[in-house]
Amino acid sequence: MKLRIRHTKLGKIRFTSHRDTARHWERAVRKAQVRLAYSAGFTPRPKLSFGLALPTGGESLAEYLDMELDPTEVPGDLAEFGARLGAELPVGYEIVRVAERGNGSSLQDAVVACTWQVTMAGITHEQAADAIAHFLAASEVLLERDRKGQRATDDIRPSVASLVLLPADTDPLGRPAVAAELFTTGRSLRPVELTAALFPGADALDTAARVLRTHQWIDDDGVRRELLPVEAVLHPITGSA
Repeated sequence: MKLRIRHTKLGKIRFTSHRDTARHWERAVRKAQVRLAYSAGFTPRPKLSFGLALPTGGESLAEYLDMELDPTEVPGDLAEFGARLGAELPVGYEIVRVAERGNGSSLQDAVVACTWQVTMAGITHEQAADAIAHFLAASEVLLERDRKGQRATDDIRPSVASLVLLPADTDPLGRPAVAAELFTTGRSLRPVELTAALFPGADALDTAARVLRTHQWIDDDGVRRELLPVEAVLHPITGSA
C-alpha cells in the first residue's frame, strides 16, 4: 500500500534541515515498528520520499511525504496509523492527514505552486502595502541572486502568482504579514528573495521574521487543488484546527 502523509512543522523544530527532517521520519518509522517496502539493488533503501524542501528556519502547515508499506504491513484505520506514527515524532511535527495514494508524479514533480505567509519585522503596514502595490504594478522586477556560485540578475515577477497584505490582526505582535503564492516551476523564488525584492534597502533575513508555508498546490486537469486537503483550517500559529 502506498500512503501520502500531510504534516506540520512548527516551533523550534524549524531550525532543522531537510536532511534532519528525513532522519526524524526514518527514526519514527522504526520506533513505531512500521514495516516499509524497500528498493531493489545493491543497497536497498526504504521507500520513503519527501516533497519540496522547506527552507531551514521556515515553518509549515502543509508538508508531505510518501511511503510504501511492506505487503505484510496492514495499517488498518489510517487515522489510528497516523496517531501511532506521530507519537514517535519530535515536538513540532503533527500528522494532520494520512491517505492512500495511487501511482503518479512524485511529490516534487507534482507541486506547481506554494502559498507562503511571511511576517515582517521593522516594517509598517503602510510600507508593506506600498511595497506590494509597487511590485504588482511592475511588469518586470529584477533581483540579483546566486546561481551556481555566480551572481545573476533575474526577472522574478513571473514567479509570483499572487501577493496580498493580510489583515492587521494576523500577527499576535501586530507586525505586517503577507500571503504570497509562488510558482515552483523553473528557478523557483524563495520567500526571503521575495522579501529582498519588496524591501531592497532592508536586510531580507531580518525582515522576514517568520516564514510559514500554508499550502502546496497541484494542477489536476486544469483545476488547482491541494495535494492532500484537510477539512479544517489550521491555525497559522499553533497548527491546530
